[in-house]
Amino acid sequence: MAGALPLGDPAPPDGLLPLADAELSSSRDLGLYVHVPFCRVRCGYCDFNTYTSGELKGARPSDYASQASAELRFAADVLDASGVVSRPFSTVFLGGGTPTMLPAADLVRMLGTAREVAGLAEGAEVTTEANPDSVDERYLAELAEGGFTRVSFGMQSAVPSVLATLDRTHDPERIPHVVRWARAAGLQVSLDLIYGAPGETLDDWRRSVDAVLENGPDHVSAYALIVEQGTRLARQIRTGSVPEPDDDLQADMYELADDAFAAHGYEWYEVSNWSRSTGTRSRHNLGYWLGHDWWGVGPGAHSHVGATRWWNVKHPSAYASRIAEGVSPAAGRERIGAASAELERILLLTRVREGIALSSLLPTARREVAGLLADGLVDPAAAFAGTLTLTRRGRLLADAVVRRLT
Repeated sequence: MAGALPLGDPAPPDGLLPLADAELSSSRDLGLYVHVPFCRVRCGYCDFNTYTSGELKGARPSDYASQASAELRFAADVLDASGVVSRPFSTVFLGGGTPTMLPAADLVRMLGTAREVAGLAEGAEVTTEANPDSVDERYLAELAEGGFTRVSFGMQSAVPSVLATLDRTHDPERIPHVVRWARAAGLQVSLDLIYGAPGETLDDWRRSVDAVLENGPDHVSAYALIVEQGTRLARQIRTGSVPEPDDDLQADMYELADDAFAAHGYEWYEVSNWSRSTGTRSRHNLGYWLGHDWWGVGPGAHSHVGATRWWNVKHPSAYASRIAEGVSPAAGRERIGAASAELERILLLTRVREGIALSSLLPTARREVAGLLADGLVDPAAAFAGTLTLTRRGRLLADAVVRRLT
C-alpha cells in the first residue's frame, strides 16, 4: 500500500467546488481517471495504492464497478451544482492496480456510465492498463467492442531474471501474443518498461528494448526504477540484500533506449515517453502535463478541477462506505495558489517536447536560460525561436533544470 495521503483541508461531504473553479475550467479539457486498486501480487518496488485479496477487509472486487459508477454519477452532480461548464470526457484512463483483474464487462460498464453522465468527446481516447497475463484474445476484443481504443501493457522487461527481481509474474514470451490480439481487436498498443532494476545489466536492457521494437507498438514508456520508501525493495536495499540503482547506469540505459527508439521511428514527446506519431501519444497523460482538468474515481484517486485538487480515501472498504452513504469519498483537498501553480506549470511543461514559451517565464527564470544553453541542457534553435525545450542531456537532468527555473 502507498504512503500517507497528502496534508490538506477537510473535504466537504457534498463535494461542492468553489465558484472560482467554474471560470478556470471553462477552457480546459476534462479527463477521467478510474483507479482499480486490486492486484494478484504486490510488486516489491510499487508504492501505488493497491491491495491483494488478503488486504481488502471485506471489500469485494465484484462490487467495484457499481461503486465507481456511483462516484461518476456523484461527480456529474457535483460539477453541475458547482457551476462548472458541462464537458464530455476527452480521455478516459483505467489504471491501478490491475484493472484487467476485473471482468471485461465491468470495465465496459464503468465506461458506459461515463458516457451516460457526461458523454465522450468525438474521437475520445479510452485506455486501460493491463498485465500481459491478465487478458486473452476474447477479453481484448470485448474491450474494443465496448468502446476502448487503447491498451497499455506492463511489460517492464523481456528478461526473466529482471522480471523476477521486480516480482512480475508474466512470461515475457506472452508479449507478442497480447500485442497481436490487441491489434486484431483494433486497439492501439503501448508497452511500458522499467529500467535500472537491481542486477540488471546494460545487455539485459538492450534485450528488452530490442523485444519492444520487434513487437512494434504504437507507443512506448520507459521509466527509471525509483526506490520508494516503505516498499519491500527499499527494505532490501537498506539491509544490503540487493544493490541500489546506479544513476550512471540508468543514464546509459536511457540513452540506449532513446537512440534505438529514434532509429525505428519513435519520437520522444515527454521525458519518459515515445510514440510513432502525434496520433499515438497518450492524450490522457498529456492532459496532466498540460494542466487540464480531470476527475479521479476510486480509492486514493486524485482529482483536479479549476484550482482545486482533492484525493479520495485510500482503502477500498472506506471508499465503499462513503459511496454507500452517498457522500464524497474525498479525504482532503487543497486550493492551488499562484506560486504553486507556476511551479507545477514549469515542472510539467519542461518535460514535453513542445516545451515552454520563454515569454511566459518570470524575469528571474529567463535570466537562467543563458546558463542552461551553455550547459547543453536546452535546445539552442528552439530557444532562438522563443521556446525552452530540453536536449537529451536536459531530459536526463530535468529536475535540475526545473530547480534553476524556479
